Amino acid sequence: MFQKYDVIVAGAGHAGCEAAAAAANLGSKVLLITMNMQTIAQMSCNPAMGGIAKGQIVREIDALGGYSGIVTDESMIQFRMLNKSKGPAMWSPRAQSDRNLFANKWREMLEHTPNVDFYQDTVSSLMIKGGRACGVVTGLGHEIASDAVVITSGTFLNGVIHIGEKQFGGGRMAEKAATGITEQLVSIGFESDRLKTGTPPRIDGRSLDYSKMEEQKGDEEMVGFSFLDTKKITPEQQRSCFITYTNPEVHDMLKTGFDKSPMYQGRIEGVGPRYCPSIEDKINRFAERERHQLFVEPEGFNTVEIYVNGFSTSLPEEVQHTALKMVPGFEQCKMFRPGYAIEYDYFPPTQLTYSLETKGVSNLFFAGQINGTTGYEEAACQGLMAGINAHLKVREEAPFILKRSEAYIGVLIDDLISKGTDEPYRMFTSRAEYRTLLRQDNADLRLTERSYRIGLASKERMDKVAAKQSNVELLKGILKDYFAEPEEINAYLETVPSAPLLKKQRINQLLLRPGVGLSAMQKASDKLDQLLEPYDEDTLQQTEIQVKYDAYITKEKELVDKLNTLDQLIIPDSFDYAKIVSLSNEARQKFLKIRPTTLGQASRISGVNPSDVQILMVYMGR
Repeated sequence: MFQKYDVIVAGAGHAGCEAAAAAANLGSKVLLITMNMQTIAQMSCNPAMGGIAKGQIVREIDALGGYSGIVTDESMIQFRMLNKSKGPAMWSPRAQSDRNLFANKWREMLEHTPNVDFYQDTVSSLMIKGGRACGVVTGLGHEIASDAVVITSGTFLNGVIHIGEKQFGGGRMAEKAATGITEQLVSIGFESDRLKTGTPPRIDGRSLDYSKMEEQKGDEEMVGFSFLDTKKITPEQQRSCFITYTNPEVHDMLKTGFDKSPMYQGRIEGVGPRYCPSIEDKINRFAERERHQLFVEPEGFNTVEIYVNGFSTSLPEEVQHTALKMVPGFEQCKMFRPGYAIEYDYFPPTQLTYSLETKGVSNLFFAGQINGTTGYEEAACQGLMAGINAHLKVREEAPFILKRSEAYIGVLIDDLISKGTDEPYRMFTSRAEYRTLLRQDNADLRLTERSYRIGLASKERMDKVAAKQSNVELLKGILKDYFAEPEEINAYLETVPSAPLLKKQRINQLLLRPGVGLSAMQKASDKLDQLLEPYDEDTLQQTEIQVKYDAYITKEKELVDKLNTLDQLIIPDSFDYAKIVSLSNEARQKFLKIRPTTLGQASRISGVNPSDVQILMVYMGR
């Protein structure tokens, strides 16, 4: 019934979809197995993509040739560029999505991707021969052979849903859990553990009084995520979100359910996400706060369903509903479905290599929440990298690895495999030490050529990047050669405000002034407007950033060059850490467990001191 595949992807969430698309677009014959063909790319939690650091990840996925940016652009109902009041290293795109349109668009793109086959079934176990993954066994008993397997199980591995004192198996509400894989892998030496996440109740938007809330509109400029020319809604077509707040009465009501809370009664063993806590966790941890912000987010253009961002909970349904009715604007609210917590298996990611291949079984790759991460964006970028590397492994080619200095994706993977995680991992800009280089605006300049060289990014995409790079260099030359006269620019400088010119000055020098922008100067000067007219907004913005922050960018590149020295020093697989008696006991244990591939990775392992790295260098003859 089934042919042999190059790559089998188990699970069709954000990680699985990106993995299948990447491997197939590189030329592998792919089978995507999902428990339900109607929930491909389901937005299980909030109907949004991007945000702080997450938006940078989506732009990196797009720059590499993944689909998440395109799908988001073509299904968004609102767009905002966050942190615009800060420097460009902190700018982060975020889009509110139409939940159904998002999933439908993903399925449509996958169905139009040559080399992707689909099958609705569960994967109950892996076929492993000689320490190598060579296929899967499904719930219906089919043995399907492949050269590589990518597991993207999300929250489905032995998933248990909690609502108050009720608990039942499930990977999502109304969907059964997956069993068998954890038990099989643990039996051959893998380490597994439990994590927990949660979701808020969904509300009937017709029952809300929006006049009691603060309206949050989208941006007037729809930048979007993809570097290609995608079809996006107009600013006028955007749907608004709203903001409201809890209060002491809400908190007191929620506390009445604590004695039935699965979290406080010990029924949940898994650790929850630190940076996206449940509402009961917020009340407990931040007892001094009288209110917490709630974002009232529409789930789409053609539905009244509302997502109450900030009210994640696993308290009993009646407590959830009664407490919500005490929130301004929610007095008459009707609940579509309650919030719940879900507990699931994951495999500590120190068991992986940089390619996301497992150390215990070759040709087996993990991506997404199975590695301890949380969030669609973190899952999608892992899926992309696992799909690429599964394809390359099958063809016996070198893995595709991104360094910490090259991408947020590189930061995420290095953090996971070097440090591990015992709580759901979420990306932040603060995790990236080179964030001046890793901006959302230059992801294409950083990554597209690398992807094009392995055959993933298209020629259309590469040509667009090359043209952008060329235009930026031309424009930098124009700004260096053009002198602004006092009479043409002083009126604008007064509005900034900035000191007026006493004599003519180069535009690139003027841009170094705080608050001075290229587009605003262009509007102030007819002559400058004519010079800049041939260049699009993306090129103008990229040029301004490079000119304005040149000193910082140069300094960070010098730091990267210095620190990359350690990443070029390879540690042999056969290196015997046990013989180095001068290593600290903690460092020796971590080295033996993680087996770092370079001195750079060794230096970033939690608990390893600089003296341990120096000792390693001595023993390696450095």
